[in-house]
Amino acid sequence: MGRRIGDYIGIIFGSVIVAIGLNALLIPNKIAAGGASGIATILYHIFKISPGIVLLAINVPLLIASSLIFGMRFGVYTIIGSLATSLAVELTQGIPLLTSDPLLAALYGGVVAGVGMGIVFRFRGSTGGTDIAAKFLSHYTGISIGQSLLAIDALVVIGAGIIFGAEFALYALIAIFVTTKLIDVVQEGFYSAKALFIVSGKADDIAHELMTRLDRGVTVFPSRGGFSKQDKSTLLCVVGRTELTRAKRLVLEVDRQAFIVVTDAHEVLGEGFRVE
Repeated sequence: MGRRIGDYIGIIFGSVIVAIGLNALLIPNKIAAGGASGIATILYHIFKISPGIVLLAINVPLLIASSLIFGMRFGVYTIIGSLATSLAVELTQGIPLLTSDPLLAALYGGVVAGVGMGIVFRFRGSTGGTDIAAKFLSHYTGISIGQSLLAIDALVVIGAGIIFGAEFALYALIAIFVTTKLIDVVQEGFYSAKALFIVSGKADDIAHELMTRLDRGVTVFPSRGGFSKQDKSTLLCVVGRTELTRAKRLVLEVDRQAFIVVTDAHEVLGEGFRVE
């Protein structure tokens, strides 16, 4: 129960931050950064309808329809996040404008909204709106939720470009990009690790070097070349970004013919890395 209450508080706190980003930066500067908030921005500047009311008008029917079609699987966290965001936008509408420069508003607004949304998502919530609409679109058309979200955001940005001008469509894209990046930062943290997959016939020697000289753990899998049919080993080693160059050098010192693949490890839990 305590964990659930903490999640609710986190979702509400994140929703308030999102609302501040919208009302102090994005909406007044005509930056319709996709989603339900983008629709609210467009309608506000055309008809002077309160953005909070628009968000409620979008979210409430979608939540009711979702409960009827999908049942309660989308969860109480989505209901809280959707309603909290809508109400927070309505209640913070009178806060002062932080800048009238559209580019700065797109950058800072993207940061603030991204931090808020990241907090909401980190506590397993959702801001609703087009997230739910995308689920409907995916359910009835077979298009993936990601593609559905992209299509909806694209339509909103195009609409903003037609109504406010091409320049403001570009600002909207900037805000969307910044928001997306900040969501990732809040959810995954600033620390970024790298995962190395190493295929070699000298696995034991490479593992020894990485474990003793870099102080990183190594997992070894038996593997077989599809073309050469030779039995080798594949090593998995996760290192910090600053350790990557040294790790590759240690591998190549042992085996110049080693096959190395480096990928981003967005979240690593365990000894030597972040523990939750």
